[in-house]
Amino acid sequence: MALPPLTKREQARETAFSAVWSEQLNDAFKNIAPYYDRGNMVASLGCWNWFLRTFMSMIELQPNQRVLDVCAGTNAIGIALLKREPTLEIHAIDRSTDMQEVGRQRAESQGFHINSVIADVHTLPFPDNHFDVVTLQFASRHLKIAHMFGEINRVLKPGGHFYHCDMLRPSNRVVEKVYYAYLRLCLSGTGLLFRSSPAALNLIQYFINALEIFYSTEELSILLEEQGYCEITAKAIFSGMLGCHRARKPLLEADSQ
Repeated sequence: MALPPLTKREQARETAFSAVWSEQLNDAFKNIAPYYDRGNMVASLGCWNWFLRTFMSMIELQPNQRVLDVCAGTNAIGIALLKREPTLEIHAIDRSTDMQEVGRQRAESQGFHINSVIADVHTLPFPDNHFDVVTLQFASRHLKIAHMFGEINRVLKPGGHFYHCDMLRPSNRVVEKVYYAYLRLCLSGTGLLFRSSPAALNLIQYFINALEIFYSTEELSILLEEQGYCEITAKAIFSGMLGCHRARKPLLEADSQ
């Protein structure tokens, strides 16, 4: 499938998926929330925690930093960060009350507190230049991601870091076809194993379609640069099936002198 240039890709994605994003994902994640972490472990053939560790290895932290986890889901990132540095002030934002309720229970069971906000992440309810670190994992395919990168840049402090990880579109066409075939199989199998609701099962094809017109690791690096980030580094995993990025918001000109 020929892909449009990056400048038109976001419009194509929004046209194709806006109804799913606004109307169907909440119902699906309401059903998925209780078994989300276990389901991902099964679908990834036991690699889920390794994915998390790989992403976490890219993140640099300092004591008492203020951190925002966007599309925080069940708070896997926030909990992992607090295990490394308990003095962090962690904020989580997600539009799914059900996912965040699971995340709250997970955090509290381990003695951690995470500040939770339920809202549409496309308009972050935080001031400019507010966070030292922002993270976003496994949600970009469901977002207007170019806009989201800009919004995250807004709330980051100058010199702050943004860390991103998600399933991406492999650059190699053979790998891409094998990848999609596996995803169809594992998503269907996981759905049956955990007795997913029709709302969740009906989105299996959407997950494949969303990847088909999503971005490669290299393309996401370009998007980050276009949104004003610098010092962008990327790590492609499994031939680009998964990608991790680190980027920094430039210092203000007065600060760099």
